[in-house]
Amino acid sequence: MTKKIDVKGTKQHPLYTWLTDKSLNGTKSSSVKWNFQKYLVSPEGKLIDYYFSITKPISSKITKHLK
Repeated sequence: MTKKIDVKGTKQHPLYTWLTDKSLNGTKSSSVKWNFQKYLVSPEGKLIDYYFSITKPISSKITKHLK
């Protein structure tokens, strides 16, 4: 089960703070633009990349990272 969380602003959930801040995730900074923005995180917990909502989940941009 999930619940609604803030992905932007002063009440931003800690997960999204980490996902969007390079100084925390070590990869890159981003901002959440729209619903269905995707963040790809490795099994080891490293941010690989993020993709805007127009990127389909089966896009080669994403699937090339899956093993």
